[in-house]
Amino acid sequence: MVPRWSRAFTHLSKLGLQKNMESRKDLYIAYESYYKVAAAATATTKDSPVKGFSSKPEVNLKNMFWSKPCSLALALDSPLRIEEPKYEGIRHIIFKLLLFYSKQSKSIRGANVVYRRIISQVDKPAIYEVFNLEKTFKTTFSLLVLHMWLCLRRLKEEGKEGVEFGQYVYEIYNHDLEMRVSKAGVNLLLSRWMKDLEKIFYGNIVAYDAAMLPEARQDELTNVIWRSSSHDRHAIGLDRLMDVTRAQKHTYLAISRYVRRESSCMSLTDKEAIFSGNFMFTLLEKTLPDSARR
Repeated sequence: MVPRWSRAFTHLSKLGLQKNMESRKDLYIAYESYYKVAAAATATTKDSPVKGFSSKPEVNLKNMFWSKPCSLALALDSPLRIEEPKYEGIRHIIFKLLLFYSKQSKSIRGANVVYRRIISQVDKPAIYEVFNLEKTFKTTFSLLVLHMWLCLRRLKEEGKEGVEFGQYVYEIYNHDLEMRVSKAGVNLLLSRWMKDLEKIFYGNIVAYDAAMLPEARQDELTNVIWRSSSHDRHAIGLDRLMDVTRAQKHTYLAISRYVRRESSCMSLTDKEAIFSGNFMFTLLEKTLPDSARR
């Protein structure tokens, strides 16, 4: 049984950073299983020249994600908005009796829309093309956890109500992840894989939160993102690696700027837009050259 996100959040909040760092041995064990899942998903895929990176032409990342953060809420006239269905007369009475308008039902519908926004950003080719990433199970999983964290971090700003809503988003994520792992070819001992990925999920969330603290090093978030997506479970800081190309460094520095900007944008997005899912992450398609757009 997957623990409730609200209970996990309370537990993680009580733990000190030092204690969380001491628990990395368990996280390393989970990462070993993670690599097996990733290997199963990419066994039939040819390796790119730089492992984990695409061979497509690079986008000029040095000039990206410096702009001022802004709200991600969709305009009221946006065709991408998802509105609550409004029934009248006898249909309204029937749906009300069926608890369609209950707080839980509304939260579940809103959480589904929020998660659809997450996978829309993670599953589209643009994010891989902009950051020059190879689309593998491991890369997608890392991006999925990263955007889940962005949403859960914003929801925590709404207190208990936000944490409870985040539980619904987490349960939808967990079901989707199980389908993705199964699709990757891991059908035996599926519950074991899910537990291992769950450890990685919470480990990364703790690390991302710590990297955003005012007292954290300026490059800590970049290093955390690097470690979460690195093929080496003992990966050290990106700045200490000698065999990392300049392109790779620019990639993770850009991802770090993207994450910080999206986090600030989420904070500027109003509660109604967050809980209804009527927001969208920054459209990365606009940053691609015309020849690279689909």
